[in-house]
Amino acid sequence: MMGYALHITRSEAGLAHGEAAISIEEWTKLLARDGEMRLDGYAEVRAPDGTTIRMEAEGLAVWTAYCAHQENGDRAWFSFYGGSITCNNPDAEIVRKMWRIAQQLAAVVQGNEGELYDEHGQVS
Repeated sequence: MMGYALHITRSEAGLAHGEAAISIEEWTKLLARDGEMRLDGYAEVRAPDGTTIRMEAEGLAVWTAYCAHQENGDRAWFSFYGGSITCNNPDAEIVRKMWRIAQQLAAVVQGNEGELYDEHGQVS
């Protein structure tokens, strides 16, 4: 089963008004101001067979205030790539956090199929 991703992006909202894609500098400044977010630069999980899977990427952050956050388990990772921030398989709580971040970046939360999400984590 494939996952579904949501993106904090200016591709629809901001670009139409002459705004540029989100820069890594904007993202890291936002992370520095947000006490709930931590810029790790990597994501690491333990597979069922005991091996560790690790991914490193500039701008990869974790939301430490996520209700399901566990240091050795579930995490809400936010990855920066190509001018947008992406979360895979987000629940409504994560979508609401994405929306709050998007507001600070003059951006929107958009799904893979182009749908937009509101402050309640619902398709608007």
